[in-house]
Amino acid sequence: MLEKSLHTLTKLKVRFQECDSLQIVWHGNYLKYFEEAREDFGREHGISYLDAQAAGYYTPIVKSCCEHKLPLKYSDAFRVETTFRNSEAAKMIFGYKIFKGKDLICTGETIQVFLDENRKLVLNNPPFFLAWKKKMNLL
Repeated sequence: MLEKSLHTLTKLKVRFQECDSLQIVWHGNYLKYFEEAREDFGREHGISYLDAQAAGYYTPIVKSCCEHKLPLKYSDAFRVETTFRNSEAAKMIFGYKIFKGKDLICTGETIQVFLDENRKLVLNNPPFFLAWKKKMNLL
């Protein structure tokens, strides 16, 4: 892994429909919070899903993990700290930390790969991704 990384901070609030019968956030919604934060990262740093598609690539998630520390409840305000973990490999790795105040609620990671227009795995970094990494001083 290369050492340089980029970060964003996304502020969210738990909605009623995100809670389960225990009146806490259903575990699957944490991945939705990660996705919202990842989209926020893309808008802030210029590397969105639409940018990949415009260049002829798709970026499916091939791995996701989530470690729950404390629960969130209805109307809790929280923040997702998203970190792009730079790698020489042809993939995008994002790390997540969810905080409510100073309390660490959850940690996680997603890994995305690149597929070409024929949905075939791309083993080398696509040109648009290399250009973005250069622009962001990640090379």
